[in-house]
Amino acid sequence: MGERQNGRRARLAAHVAERDAGALLVTRLVNVRYLTGLDSSNAALLVPADGPAVLATDGRYATMAAEVCPDLEVVVDRQAAAALAARAARSGVTRLGFEAHAVTVELHGALTAAAEGADLVPLGRPVEELRRVKDDDELALLREACEITDRAFDAILPLLRPGITEREIAIALERQMVDLGAEAPAFDSIVASGPNGAIPHHHPGGRPLERGDLVTMDFGARSGGYHADMTRTVSLGEPAGWQRDVYDLVRRAQKAAVDAAVPGADTKDVDAAARDLIRDGGHGDAFTHGLGHGVGLEIHEAPLMGYDRTGKLRDRVPITAEPGVYLAGRGGVRIEDTLVVRADGPELLTTSTRDLLVL
Repeated sequence: MGERQNGRRARLAAHVAERDAGALLVTRLVNVRYLTGLDSSNAALLVPADGPAVLATDGRYATMAAEVCPDLEVVVDRQAAAALAARAARSGVTRLGFEAHAVTVELHGALTAAAEGADLVPLGRPVEELRRVKDDDELALLREACEITDRAFDAILPLLRPGITEREIAIALERQMVDLGAEAPAFDSIVASGPNGAIPHHHPGGRPLERGDLVTMDFGARSGGYHADMTRTVSLGEPAGWQRDVYDLVRRAQKAAVDAAVPGADTKDVDAAARDLIRDGGHGDAFTHGLGHGVGLEIHEAPLMGYDRTGKLRDRVPITAEPGVYLAGRGGVRIEDTLVVRADGPELLTTSTRDLLVL
């Protein structure tokens, strides 16, 4: 673990040097975890362009930090970020990089005051860029999370019957994932039945399932900090013709997107592989969100894939592919998998059947 994180910090230090900064102050907790292994609610990391990094946290995590990060100097201070900003200024840093996307106006003021004599300069999102491509250990944790997710789906299917509510299904799904070894659900599960299926991020409520419903379930397990994400839509009873037609359209669109997810592909082109099929099928206005997103230590991370997104996919980048069609007052269909972009073809991490299940 420590060796991998040493390598991550070394690559980040090289980026800091290239940007002509003396150090980068990392304040996003998920980025601190990626670079150190410490999972806490209060921490910051100072990564100099040249020299050892320094971790700061408060007394609640001091013992944990010493155990998890034995190769790092640990500063114990409730105001972790400000303490490291002051340290950087005292050490002669005149250009101190910071994560502008994660620093509030209030914190920026505190850092400016603490780093007296140093200029604070935004350095973009270099840690998120490092996090985009996953190493073998990260991919193993993602596979584990996805396997738990698949098994939970299999376990929940016998419970889907008329009368059970969306909320009851969501609770049962999340209990199954934890019972199967997840440290927690990756996010609040979505269960949308009947007309609620037209709401992509519907909050599961008290609506009981009815015969003839399409039921969309979007859920995932978290394992070792890494997040799975899968959506399946099933039919409670024999589907109507329009339901089967929409399902088949989304299924074909999802397969087209998965097939297009190769190293070097423009993210907007992967989105278009699905979006164009749905448009040609007469439901272009009913696909109302982007195709997918990266997954890892966060459920939504780079890259984001949509018609208005830029960037190219790279080898060993895990993403989701989740096209959908949402018809107000009638229902909807979404099919989603977590996969890894590979030079020899996508590696699907969620493997539950994509055929329409009629329960």
